[in-house]
Amino acid sequence: MKKLLLLSGKGGTGKTTVSAALVRLARARAMADCDVDAPNLHLVLDRASPPERFDFLGGDKAAVDPETCTGCGSCEAHCRFEAIAVRDGRAAVNEYACEGCGVCALVCPERAVSLQRDLAGTRELYRDETVFSTATLKMGRGSSGKLVTEVKLAMLKAAPACELSIVDGSPGIGCPVIASVSGMDLVLVVAEPSGSGVSDLGRLIKTAETFQTRLAVCVNKYDVSPKHTAEIEEFCRVRGIPFVGKIPFDPLAAEAANGGRSVADTDCPAGRAVREIYREVRGLLDLAPQPTFQGAPEP
Repeated sequence: MKKLLLLSGKGGTGKTTVSAALVRLARARAMADCDVDAPNLHLVLDRASPPERFDFLGGDKAAVDPETCTGCGSCEAHCRFEAIAVRDGRAAVNEYACEGCGVCALVCPERAVSLQRDLAGTRELYRDETVFSTATLKMGRGSSGKLVTEVKLAMLKAAPACELSIVDGSPGIGCPVIASVSGMDLVLVVAEPSGSGVSDLGRLIKTAETFQTRLAVCVNKYDVSPKHTAEIEEFCRVRGIPFVGKIPFDPLAAEAANGGRSVADTDCPAGRAVREIYREVRGLLDLAPQPTFQGAPEP
């Protein structure tokens, strides 16, 4: 099974829109959404059965036993993160501010404060004719890379026999991206034709190349800035990175997404461009040409 990962140097490039279209075109039977901070691939995937849900435990957080706490304020006085405060005679922890350092537990004279594993998120696995793995990390939590690894492994373990799995990754170059890249056969970067898009593309390529991963690049809404699109094409030429296509700005693509549909199901310029990109990607993955897609009319 070949593994394709889609990334973007910044948010809002249309990465998930392209991911959903490739899932539809490939008739993919194994998929994952590794953008655990803001997963949204599920919005355009039809799921026939409810998911299996699993708790994801992150780092430690402080917890107060209200029966033992006397409200002396020692924990509040020593917390450098201002994550614990005495209210109505009892200490209370702000879970979003707590860093789990343990000072509050150390200084509490009544031993009313302890460190406990934090329920940092939820992982979900959908299994019917296809497999879809995803997760949601709670706001302000760390361990995103660990959760991404769990999402990928769940997909791989449950995946049926198929030729291609598709993973929608996170934007940027942080821990979720690094965890997503490992083990992939090809990373397709969806770039934005703007000054920040070009800069972020360079950072992402540098990060991915550290792992000696094969790369390809496409540009979404290329006609918004032909100048920056040409700059991205030249960047790829100089670095020897395959440039697999350009997707035009297309209001019909936005309408499809708002309706919970893939652009691959819409006969529009963006949909036709994504088809060409898909053909190029299959070639890079050494996959045989696929029969005509039974969706929107072929160009």
